[in-house]
Amino acid sequence: MQKIVQVTHSPAETMAFAETVGRRLRAGDIIAYTGGLGVGKTTFTRGLAKGMGLPDVVSSPTFAIVQEYHGDGLSLYHFDMYRIADVMELESTGYYDYPLEEGVFAIEWAEHMIEALPPDVIRITLVRLSDDVRQITIEGDERFADLGDGYLGQNGGSGGL
Repeated sequence: MQKIVQVTHSPAETMAFAETVGRRLRAGDIIAYTGGLGVGKTTFTRGLAKGMGLPDVVSSPTFAIVQEYHGDGLSLYHFDMYRIADVMELESTGYYDYPLEEGVFAIEWAEHMIEALPPDVIRITLVRLSDDVRQITIEGDERFADLGDGYLGQNGGSGGL
């Protein structure tokens, strides 16, 4: 399994890195986020959406369970599974009714539904190192192999944008 690590030093850097990841996504991709409260999962998703050519007005789906973002290309379905206790509750969320073949699923608190995730899921773990510094680990797909540690620094802090 491919694994890369990137440290970002601001929300803007986190979004820039995520934007680069978002440009590489394709229909059927599932992003499984793990990380505690306030580590930047929604900020990362804003960058993904921008990289996918979608508006970056992404908001946390905490109370809605899912937020949908549509554009000219892929759609993004941003799920929050914080309140899901187990896979049995997943059915009641409507998760299985969304068209994965037409878009990308970004799932916060994916550890609550790990048994329902396919083996080829893209795992993104965010860890808060300090107020603005985040360690982002991506596992599961070789499309992101060149985005490892130092990527932002090698590209002038802009993630190659």
